[in-house]
Amino acid sequence: MNDAPPLDVSVSIVVPVYRSETILPHLVAKVQEAMADSGLRYELILVNDVSPDGSWEVIRQLAAQHAFVRGICLSKNVGQHNATMAGLGQVRGEVVIVMDDDLQHPPQAISNLVGSIRSGYDVCYTRYANRQHAAWKKIGSWFNDRVATVLLNKPAGLYLSSFKAMHRRVADEIVKYDGPYAYVDGLILDVTRNIDVLTIEHQARLVGEGNYNLRRSLSLWLKMATSFSVVPLRFATVLGLSITALSVIVGIAIILRKLSHPDLASGWASLIVTILFVGGIQTFCLGLLGEYLGRAYLKINKKPQFVIREKI
Repeated sequence: MNDAPPLDVSVSIVVPVYRSETILPHLVAKVQEAMADSGLRYELILVNDVSPDGSWEVIRQLAAQHAFVRGICLSKNVGQHNATMAGLGQVRGEVVIVMDDDLQHPPQAISNLVGSIRSGYDVCYTRYANRQHAAWKKIGSWFNDRVATVLLNKPAGLYLSSFKAMHRRVADEIVKYDGPYAYVDGLILDVTRNIDVLTIEHQARLVGEGNYNLRRSLSLWLKMATSFSVVPLRFATVLGLSITALSVIVGIAIILRKLSHPDLASGWASLIVTILFVGGIQTFCLGLLGEYLGRAYLKINKKPQFVIREKI
């Protein structure tokens, strides 16, 4: 561990790291190049989310070579947002930047993000002029954006990018959240709506493929839906009431029809369809309740967001 006295920094750059062994030296070099002419004192915090490659060894080497590099190694893989929370808890700068480790976020935009925060905004998100993502990820992002607008009361037109800047006071409020399932953008929207947007060029990934597959994307969406909003529960309530009302109407119609046509044979097909439909809705609602209860149970039992194994 580096026991040198802390640097006096004005900008902290937090980067969660996973499967980026070959990219990290380029990332550090690009950040150093971008910040060289800014006159800003900065630190680069690389959070190793127990990457299965040699990312932590590379981080150790980079921290030994560059005074502005700090490394955090977690004890187990916790996901991008929890790893980001680990980094936010260690920042020392007035302005905090969060960015990915794949160099699709241009470090040259950091100075503009810092300028936005210093102009009076609490948070500044980036919006991509030309997204370098697969079609399914673009569709998923569009769906996530629409859902976030409903569940989180997100301002329309605000893209919740993983490349963003925030004032230190916002970061300090965010890290007070101690639940096991963190969603950084949901926490930001809980803290402030004084948000700016900066348009940037989205870069192609330098090496390899992105770490977010369909399963992880769905997991992130579920975290947003059940950890920071009760809208799904209200939806289940309205759905249940609607089905109840529909059942009463259909029941009355069947009784009236039977009274007017006593010899009418009752059909079993409609009965089976009704049972399967209502059973499916009940299962969905029970699963939704279980998701909320499970998350509440884990929080009550103080399941940690992350555990830091080593810092350098």
